[in-house]
Amino acid sequence: MATVPTQIRIDETVKAQANSLFSDLGMDMSSAVNIFLRQCLLRGGLPFTVEVPNYSQKTLEALAEAKQISRDETVASYGNLTDLKKALEG
Repeated sequence: MATVPTQIRIDETVKAQANSLFSDLGMDMSSAVNIFLRQCLLRGGLPFTVEVPNYSQKTLEALAEAKQISRDETVASYGNLTDLKKALEG
């Protein structure tokens, strides 16, 4: 599918904040705008909201810790509750 360049005027601060948000969501500004426009067409109007919840600092730290633990190969993981129970009892 061919794409065409499009220019829009955005407040500098809003653009920076949006770029940061979209980066957290794993996309760039172009992808986010394309999603928005496709949803507008699909729904025949303004679409859904895509947002990163505004968590407290304590919650953000807990999420970061959980992510770190989930990537640590030295931490045991279990595919089901039965295996977890066996490990806890054993």
